[in-house]
Amino acid sequence: MALLDEETITRELAETPGWERAEDSIVATVTRADFKGAMAFVNRLAELAEAADHHPDITIQWNKIILTLSTHSAGGLTQKDFDLARRINTL
Repeated sequence: MALLDEETITRELAETPGWERAEDSIVATVTRADFKGAMAFVNRLAELAEAADHHPDITIQWNKIILTLSTHSAGGLTQKDFDLARRINTL
């Protein structure tokens, strides 16, 4: 998969609410009511990631989930990252 150019990344970010650029990745923070809610969210996310064959880095801090997406095999951001980010936003 091809890396996205800066103009495309800027446009994709504008169309993907809740996600920010962090160097060669995009990052979002999701907050749930408690740890159990955070884990339920991550379990639903796992289904999406498996179906997309694209897996975010996930950090869980009690009720806060930090998600980082990047296409490591391509060395940066690809369309696959933004497609999964938008699917995650539907959870």
